[in-house]
Amino acid sequence: MTGSRVYPMRLYGDPVLRRKARVLKPGERLTVPGFDPQSVREVADQMLETMFEQRGVGLAAPQVGLSVRMFVAVEYEDDEEENEGGEENLRSRVLRDFVMINPVMSVIDKKKDRSYQEGCLSIPGIYEEGVPRARAVQVRYTDLDGKDRTIEADDYLARVFQHELDHLDGVLFLDHLPAEIMEDHRKALTGLQRQAKTFLSDLAEHERRRQLERQG
Repeated sequence: MTGSRVYPMRLYGDPVLRRKARVLKPGERLTVPGFDPQSVREVADQMLETMFEQRGVGLAAPQVGLSVRMFVAVEYEDDEEENEGGEENLRSRVLRDFVMINPVMSVIDKKKDRSYQEGCLSIPGIYEEGVPRARAVQVRYTDLDGKDRTIEADDYLARVFQHELDHLDGVLFLDHLPAEIMEDHRKALTGLQRQAKTFLSDLAEHERRRQLERQG
């Protein structure tokens, strides 16, 4: 895994996706499981690379196995259609990108919007409408230069921020939907759980070998 330009995606069933992420400390170095220690900036860059590779609009640190309060996100042209366009380079459609460290959200417009279809890179192949999200939010966060930032977002971008902030608290978008929706996807979710279990087993073996190489 070390040396790859993208991180493996943690899938539904992986315990890290259900963990409440911890606050990131200034100047901290981070170790994504399976990779060498990196600076926060290096991790953020690689997370963006991973997100583009997966044709996503946002990616939270727990989705790459790192339980810290950080996510990356982008605003695309034609934002609600970010997964369309075949092999087109998504970077050419980026209006703004964000790296949010220790984000804190407040709701500006409490009226719920259920109109967009929502999916998740950690739950591939499953998309659902009806996830209730606040129409407008404000997010306070620290950027990669250590500066405090505040942004207001509405509609689709507000939804993206809420989705990624949920990840930092161990919440997935399916949690906002009725139980029968989960039942509809039970077979697919069981398959993802199996994949997650296999990945964790392979990762543990990879780490064990790396440890032996260091000792040798």
